[in-house]
Amino acid sequence: MAIRPIRIIGDPVLRTVCDPITEVTDSVRTLVEDLLEGVDMEGRAGLAANQIGVGLRAFSYNIDGQIGYVLNPTIVELSEDEYQDGDEGCLSVPELWYPTKRAWYARCEGTDLDGRPVVLEGEELMARCIQHEVDHLDGHLYIDRLERKVRKKALRDIRDAGM
Repeated sequence: MAIRPIRIIGDPVLRTVCDPITEVTDSVRTLVEDLLEGVDMEGRAGLAANQIGVGLRAFSYNIDGQIGYVLNPTIVELSEDEYQDGDEGCLSVPELWYPTKRAWYARCEGTDLDGRPVVLEGEELMARCIQHEVDHLDGHLYIDRLERKVRKKALRDIRDAGM
């Protein structure tokens, strides 16, 4: 497998809501292989299908040595009273990091390639990853969640970087 190129901000696929996977075909199996291979690199925590140009609801993750994937993920629980506000970055907005408020805990449910239920949950970095990747599948980038003043700076930095 070749590692697929990452789509960068400005590519319309990143702003398009991904379609649910209704049937596991050979192309879906290849997509999962590509997502797993693409996330299994230093500095990568997650990779959504639309970041490699595929408009289907799937993402892979690589958190603390745990690598996996979820098809058709839905966030079913977020901590309501505990938040984190650390710096967040994105492969589709390369080399730019900004403080992004996220729930401290997140839980998502989906399936694997065999249709078995998958539950992915965690705190801190895993929670951030779940929220970030599901946002991608919903057509959002993390910069959409930035506070107004920070978002203004981020958009200026993106323009200055030629993205």
